[in-house]
Amino acid sequence: METMQLTQNTMHIEVIAIGSELLHAGRLDTNSIWIASRLAELGLQLSLKTCVGDDHLTLKACLAAALERSDMIITTGGLGPTFDDQTKEVFSDIIGSPLHEDIQISSEIDRFFQARGRKATKNNYKQALIPQGAVAIHNSMGTAPGVYWESPPGHTDCRIVMLPGVPKEMMAMWETEIHPRISALAGRPLKTIRLVVSSLGESVLEERTRYIRERHPQLQWTILAPKTHIEFLARSENEEKLAAAEKDMESELMADLVCTGNGLPESALMDMLHSRRETVALAESVSGGILASRLASQPGASRAFMGGVIAYTPHAKTELVGISLDFINANGTVGEAITSEMAICIRKRMGATWGLAITGNAGPTVDENASESDGANQVGRCYIALAGPHGLLPGPTPGVICNVYNLHGDRKDIQLRASNWAIDMLRRKLISVTTGH
Repeated sequence: METMQLTQNTMHIEVIAIGSELLHAGRLDTNSIWIASRLAELGLQLSLKTCVGDDHLTLKACLAAALERSDMIITTGGLGPTFDDQTKEVFSDIIGSPLHEDIQISSEIDRFFQARGRKATKNNYKQALIPQGAVAIHNSMGTAPGVYWESPPGHTDCRIVMLPGVPKEMMAMWETEIHPRISALAGRPLKTIRLVVSSLGESVLEERTRYIRERHPQLQWTILAPKTHIEFLARSENEEKLAAAEKDMESELMADLVCTGNGLPESALMDMLHSRRETVALAESVSGGILASRLASQPGASRAFMGGVIAYTPHAKTELVGISLDFINANGTVGEAITSEMAICIRKRMGATWGLAITGNAGPTVDENASESDGANQVGRCYIALAGPHGLLPGPTPGVICNVYNLHGDRKDIQLRASNWAIDMLRRKLISVTTGH
């Protein structure tokens, strides 16, 4: 078949993420990133990615243009039961193939609701409508089936893949139904290395590692900047070249390199603590539990994470952390002294190897209860203290160190960045204790 001769170099593949919510701030299209990585594993290159809202005319123009330029179109979203779910309807209209009811899908919808003691509403059966000539793809986790449409009328050699927007449904459908159908198109699979870095800015890191990328120009390099870390991705068909580049990056980054592979700063920290058979306890103020949430989200967290408290007020710092009210009155609720004392007390109270504490001001206004003399009342000023075994943390107070940070961004940004620095503070200390540097 002629379509089977298409290669990685000739196929034009695009992903269209559908849903007006994806056009709003704070809602990320993670589906397209995931699909791109799965295509790369097959040696297939994504050429174009688009986000489009639910407006009918805009969606129709987007899909019509895709049909004219692409060999494979993969859509996510717009397959549900409501009025704004119209992916199938628009494709059907453009191509001129009417929708028809797939009886098997209708039966699956009935069974889905019966198993939950509910009755399907009339609009749920809208999901059983499939374009004539296309194939319905079973959804094992929901009611919206996917659609696989090969060589639709007027578009020979084109493939259309319609998937739900719910990530877990989309991923399951891809692995069980779509991957086997398109694997015959595969070129030489691309391998990927991923390196996670923390405590460095994206621009600084880009300049620092430029010579490595120039040393390995044959690799496809990408730098990403999520809010919790920086990551480098390098792709190639040649595993030996990837391994050489990874070795060079490790030599350059040293302690700045958090981990390689699929990890995160919090997972790397928890793995280090577990391997050392050590534990950590937290006392958070300004971060409001974000740090605890990140640590607790890791599988097996209880092996190393003892727990933590959110101590926002003087009363909470007294009752939950164990600090005397006289100490608070003398030193304030934000600053080096109170943060260090919180780290010491939470470590002792919970019997942990390490105690981590955070205080500060995430804004949006100055803290009237904090000291003006050292800037503790300023928006973005954060204090992070680490308490541990005596002798490991040299400083004015035995067994504790405290760092001061001036963080930027809105309230959520400051809170998240404070948790970033706290994780990295303990991670680096564990490295220095282990290596003696």
